[in-house]
Amino acid sequence: MVKGLRRIALSIQYDGSCFCGWQRQREGTSVQSVLETAIADLDPFRPVKAVAAGRTDAGVHAAGQVVHFDSSGPIPIHRWTSALNGRLPITIRVREAVDRPTTWHACYSATFRRYRYTIFNSCRPNLFLAPWSWHRYQFKLDEEMMRLALEGLLGTNDFSAFQRAGSQRADGITTIQEVQLERQGDLVIIEVQASGFLYGMIRLLVGQLVSLGEHRLKLETFERRWKECRREEVKEAAPAHGLCFLGAGYDESFFSEAGSHDSFPRYVLSVNDPPKLPPSLACL
Repeated sequence: MVKGLRRIALSIQYDGSCFCGWQRQREGTSVQSVLETAIADLDPFRPVKAVAAGRTDAGVHAAGQVVHFDSSGPIPIHRWTSALNGRLPITIRVREAVDRPTTWHACYSATFRRYRYTIFNSCRPNLFLAPWSWHRYQFKLDEEMMRLALEGLLGTNDFSAFQRAGSQRADGITTIQEVQLERQGDLVIIEVQASGFLYGMIRLLVGQLVSLGEHRLKLETFERRWKECRREEVKEAAPAHGLCFLGAGYDESFFSEAGSHDSFPRYVLSVNDPPKLPPSLACL
């Protein structure tokens, strides 16, 4: 660490539909490149590198992405949030900025990451849910079967079956620490917390869970695929827009409650007498 630099942590949100993902790429607009440009406008004295807790794919949203960068400028910490938001597009919002020790790292210091996937399981479309959920309308999902499969993943295992091609990881071993699956009316909400995630892991996993929920895939087949690392049999990936990076956890809390990670809304469909979706109903 260069003398005179300080490390700043940000809690940020972004609408992933506008970006090619978090990481800077040769083609396409990334969240990282847009954020680094805004930081450099405020602190032009050195090259800027923003480091994130999790690298989200193209189209994936974030409610509590944690980012750090090093600054050499005089801007006080309480000014960074408004200063950056004034330079960023409305698809990226900084919720809070705090000072951190120079030994702290947004990615390497994290003890967990957490994602939420939202499925809209209704016959009728909903314009306002469409950007944030996967609309599955042919069958009523069997959430109990999906939950049973999801809970079987808990622990440290090789999850290579849920890893997209192109990953730089040496292996597919990670620890799934907590899982949740609940139905709220026509919404099926899946949350997974792990020490780390493989490239494309959640979208491939949700694709398999939906196949289970629609009874197109048997539980024993699902278990054999991931336990025997049969990546070639895992073909359907859930679309990116239903996935949100909720946030990352650390040994100590440093953001305020307002800047904490779980800021993605839990949708509730309040209908007095909602129409029942039959076990099999094609709405075409």
